[in-house]
Amino acid sequence: MQITRKGLASLVAQAGRWPLLREVADLGMGPQATSEHTRHWQARILDADNKVVSVCPYCAVGCSQLIYVKNGAVIDIEGNPDSPINRGTLCPKGAATFQLLNNPYRWTKVKYRAPYSDHWEERPLDWAMDRIARLVKEARDADWQEKNKDGETVRHLTTVAELGGATLDNEENYLIKKLLNGGLGMVWIENQARV
Repeated sequence: MQITRKGLASLVAQAGRWPLLREVADLGMGPQATSEHTRHWQARILDADNKVVSVCPYCAVGCSQLIYVKNGAVIDIEGNPDSPINRGTLCPKGAATFQLLNNPYRWTKVKYRAPYSDHWEERPLDWAMDRIARLVKEARDADWQEKNKDGETVRHLTTVAELGGATLDNEENYLIKKLLNGGLGMVWIENQARV
């Protein structure tokens, strides 16, 4: 069905009589779209103290986000309409980024389960970092291979692997590769990003 200029003028003229036509004429934003309950609502970002441009942490696409802050706390996260990458849109995971910071079920402490244990224990982050460093050092000392069976110099460690997250950028991956491969001799270095 094609609407002519005359037909559109007639539609707008009848908009006063028919609620659906009034709604269409107001683009769904007129008084018909509100109620007494919703009339005084306002977006929570209107009273934000600051708006920070950031990047979504979930994958390597790099969608831009606007993070709204009030009294030092994040109050909302939205897609950035000025971004040529996502033009203000976010995927379901990106749209849920707010939950990374404001979720009562988010773990904020290190959980550790000892070998053969049937329960998890909370440990300090410093303890966990020291333990990881000590275990990597012990594995490197025990399994370091200077030469292979043919006598060729290999200088590598094949009993420890690294899996990087999808939010790492090229520069971070470069540094990880230099540290783990060049410094520790690790061979198995991978990144989960598949974009």
